[in-house]
Amino acid sequence: MRTLGAFSGYSSSDIPACKEFYADTLGIELEEQMGGLRFEVNGQKIFIYPKADRRPAEFTVLNLVVEDISVAVGDLTSKGVAFERYEGLPAEQDNRGVLRGKDAGMGPNIAWFNDPSGNILA
Repeated sequence: MRTLGAFSGYSSSDIPACKEFYADTLGIELEEQMGGLRFEVNGQKIFIYPKADRRPAEFTVLNLVVEDISVAVGDLTSKGVAFERYEGLPAEQDNRGVLRGKDAGMGPNIAWFNDPSGNILA
């Protein structure tokens, strides 16, 4: 098999709410396509498709790489985004919900939050 590319996808039970969240809150340029939302981040293609009877995944569906996680968390918090807290992580999350793995030599600094359909983003 010869592939011509790839993209990732996940579902939403509320495409209009996701459109507003991804565009206005996250600042991502979207294209409406086949009833869903298509976007690219640094060449990575993602498609969010409508599914009325969906259940949110119990894992992170999208990781967004940012220059400064503290600035990004502050910006999103000011826009009403709440960050998740998880038990049993390899390092403690700080008071804003950021796991400081990179600072502890244990992987990236990361913070998790949900989109309007309950998809876990980081």
